[in-house]
Amino acid sequence: MDELILYYFPQCPYCRKVLNFIEKNNLNNRFILKNIREDSAAREELIKVGGKEQVPCLFINGSPLYESADIIQWIEEKLL
Repeated sequence: MDELILYYFPQCPYCRKVLNFIEKNNLNNRFILKNIREDSAAREELIKVGGKEQVPCLFINGSPLYESADIIQWIEEKLL
């Protein structure tokens, strides 16, 4: 099973799009959610691995995937 960590912050509309898709498909238990506005260590992890503070970012086994449409497409192909 893939390790899936979603970096986000609640006010980001693109993050909400991904989070709503996850919730709608009852996949909450598959993801570790890290709010970069409340968790400075998560923010640092995101920048260290991905090289930037862009969210949403889904780490799939440690590899970053950006862009809400790409994240949703990956979820549709791999988890649904």
